[in-house]
Amino acid sequence: MYLRRVLLGGSAAAVLAAVAIGKNGDDCTVTAPAACRRWDRNWDRREPMSLINLSKISNETGEEELNSQLDKYKVKATRHIFLIRHSQYNLNGKSDEERVLTSLGREQADLTGKRLASLGLKYTQIVHSSMTRARETTDIISRYLPGVKKSSSDLLREGAPIRPDPPVSHWKPDVEYYEDGPRIEAAFRNYIHRADPKQEEDSYEIIICHANVIRYIVCRALQLPPDAWLRMSINNASITYLVVRPNGNVSLRMLGDSGFMPPEKLSRT
Repeated sequence: MYLRRVLLGGSAAAVLAAVAIGKNGDDCTVTAPAACRRWDRNWDRREPMSLINLSKISNETGEEELNSQLDKYKVKATRHIFLIRHSQYNLNGKSDEERVLTSLGREQADLTGKRLASLGLKYTQIVHSSMTRARETTDIISRYLPGVKKSSSDLLREGAPIRPDPPVSHWKPDVEYYEDGPRIEAAFRNYIHRADPKQEEDSYEIIICHANVIRYIVCRALQLPPDAWLRMSINNASITYLVVRPNGNVSLRMLGDSGFMPPEKLSRT
């Protein structure tokens, strides 16, 4: 009843509550990802109103208490996320350990490291896939970013996120999507979201992983059909740049940028 009175009261808190709680019948994140007809403001489950237990707000101090809780969860900083695809690697390797970077791949990583350093940004962290090609790409790039902490994640390993639409000629059994899909979705939920309310300054973060993972993340972050991931192509060691605003809005500033490389250094496999 209290919330209903607030919503009908027309206060600033009521407006915010109405926007945050408003339902449009679409939900892309609770179950399997799905295309949304309208933007889901609470796509990362970090919209301030969704973090408040309204049943514990008393009728006597309702609006004051609500505003206090909203301030507690209000996000102040913007996250700048750079998604880097690993460099060219030995496609003939039978195991992950044998799929090391080629000489061209090492040159590509070197160029990407120089490019990231030239932007003059204060990078806060580098997270990379635990696969050999991503780890080796990270080792080269990080030479140009001294002091930036590094960490590894199995969630970011390459895989088949979801059966693509339109279908592809190289068939994969459903079990591959069944196993890889939840892990890659977990990577998206873990690494792509608005900043923590305690974060005071904007952050610049680097994630070094794989083409399928990056393309899927881009679709999910922009709330596009996730099965469209294979409709885009990105070069080795290219830069994809996402921005997540405090209000949850997401923009794509770069997709697979490799314009900083000479043409003879470009590759996709």
